[in-house]
Amino acid sequence: MHTLPGTNVPGGNGGEQIHLAVHELGEGTGRPPVVFCHGFPELAYSWRHQLPVVADAGFRAIAMDQRGYGASSAPEAIEAYGLGRLCGDLADLLDVLEVERAVFVGHDWGGFVAWAMPALHPDRVAGVAGICTPYTPFPGTDFLRAMFGEDEDMYMLWFQEPGVAEAHLDQRVRKVFEKLMVGGVEPSLLAEEGVGRSAGMSFNPFLGIDELEVRGDPVATPEEIDHYVEVFERTGFRGGINWYRNIDANARDHPDAGSVPLDIPTLMITAEWDPALPPSMAANMGSVCSDLEMHMIAHAGHWVTQECPEEVGALLSDWLTRRFA
Repeated sequence: MHTLPGTNVPGGNGGEQIHLAVHELGEGTGRPPVVFCHGFPELAYSWRHQLPVVADAGFRAIAMDQRGYGASSAPEAIEAYGLGRLCGDLADLLDVLEVERAVFVGHDWGGFVAWAMPALHPDRVAGVAGICTPYTPFPGTDFLRAMFGEDEDMYMLWFQEPGVAEAHLDQRVRKVFEKLMVGGVEPSLLAEEGVGRSAGMSFNPFLGIDELEVRGDPVATPEEIDHYVEVFERTGFRGGINWYRNIDANARDHPDAGSVPLDIPTLMITAEWDPALPPSMAANMGSVCSDLEMHMIAHAGHWVTQECPEEVGALLSDWLTRRFA
C-alpha cells in the first residue's frame, strides 16, 4: 500500500481555516472510531500497517496528516501549532465526521496530543492508546536545558529558534529518513558512542545528520522511504518543528494536559530500545490512569509501528475488541 485515499476535512478552531487530509478504512458500526495521530517527522502514511488491522477488527480506522504535515494545512504563525489548536483539530474532525467520541491512538508527538484530549476535550474521548509516548506532561525548555546543557546538544532546544532547524533539514530530507528511520539498537551500544538522554551526551541526530553513522536496520522499504522524501521535499519540516516551539506555551496554557487523573480505558505500548521515549518514562502511569493496560515490545526502537507492525497491530486490535466491541 503506497498511498491511502484522502479527503479534505475543514476545521476552524483558533479562527483560521484548516484542512486536514484524512484517510479512512472500515465502518465500525456501533463502535467508537479509532483516530491515529502521527509524530515527527511522519505522516498519516506511517499508520499504513495498523489501519487495515484495526478496520479488519471491526472498527472505523482514521488517520490524518496533522496540521503542518503532508497534504494538510500549514499555517505560518508559530502559535498556530499550540496544543489547543492541535487538539481542536481532532475535535473538529469528529464534528465533521458526525462522531461523538473516539479512541485516540498516538505515537511520538501524536501521543502527547492524544493524551491531552481527555484534559482539553473530555467529552470526545472514549479511550487513549499511547505508543512509545507515555501519559506525562511534555518537558519544558528549562528542564531540557538543565538535563542537556547546550541547546545544540538537544534537538528540541535546537528547534526553538525560528528558521534554523528547517533551513538545515530541508536540504537533507533523504538523509533524515534513510539515517534515522531505522530499528532499535541496544542502549548500551549507543551510550558507548556518547548518544543518549543522560547529561553530557548528545541527543541531536538532526544537526549532525551528514556525519551520522547509521545504527539499526531500515524499518521501511526503499519505496516507502521515497514516499516520505517526496512529501517532505515538497513541504519542508517547518510545520512539524513549530509544534516544538510551543512547548512552554502549552505548559502555561494547558497545565492539566498529561497530568489530570484518567478513568477511561488506556493502553500503553512501549518499545524496549526506544532512545527518545524509553519504557522507564511510563513507569508511573498506573498512579494516574485507573484503567491501564501496558505492554512492551522487546528489542524495538522508536519507530516501532513500522519496525514491528504485526505486534503493534495485534496489541491494538485485541485491546480495542475487548474494551470497545
